[in-house]
Amino acid sequence: MSELLREEVLDVEVAFRGFGFQESDDNVVPVPFGDNFEWGVFLQEHERRFDLFSAGHTHTAGVEVRVWASEPPVAEGPWDEQGEVDFETTTGDIAVWTMTLGRLDHLIRLGSPGWWRVRVCCTGRDEVARVTQTEGVAYGVEKYVIDFWPKA
Repeated sequence: MSELLREEVLDVEVAFRGFGFQESDDNVVPVPFGDNFEWGVFLQEHERRFDLFSAGHTHTAGVEVRVWASEPPVAEGPWDEQGEVDFETTTGDIAVWTMTLGRLDHLIRLGSPGWWRVRVCCTGRDEVARVTQTEGVAYGVEKYVIDFWPKA
C-alpha cells in the first residue's frame, strides 16, 4: 500500500468552467494556463501544466490534493469523471490558476522535482451544472480528488 505524504483541501474559484495546475516557475512553462484551454475536455495535459474543465460556469469547487510515495488506489467514488496525465515539475511546487484570478498565492508542494503521475476524480458535476444555471453561484457542490505520485 502506498504511503500518503501530504494532504490538503482547497477551495478553488472556478470561472468560465476552467482552472488549472501549473509548474510554479512560470518561465519554464511554454504555454501558460488559459492559452490552448480546450472547452469540454475534462482533463487536458500540457507541458508542465494540466487543465480541468468544470461542469459549472462560475462556482467554488472543493479540491482535495494528496501526494503519495507511490501509486495509490483509486479514491472511493462513485465518480462522474476520472482521468490520468503525466506532469513534469522543475521545482517540485505547483501553482493553481483560475480564469479570473490568475495565479493563486498558495503552492502545492510535491517535495521534489521530476515526473509525476496525476489522477483526477470528480463528483457533483450534474448538480453544479444545474445550480449554476438555475440558481447562480454554487459552493462546494463539485468536488475533486487529485492524487500525485512519482512516475516510475
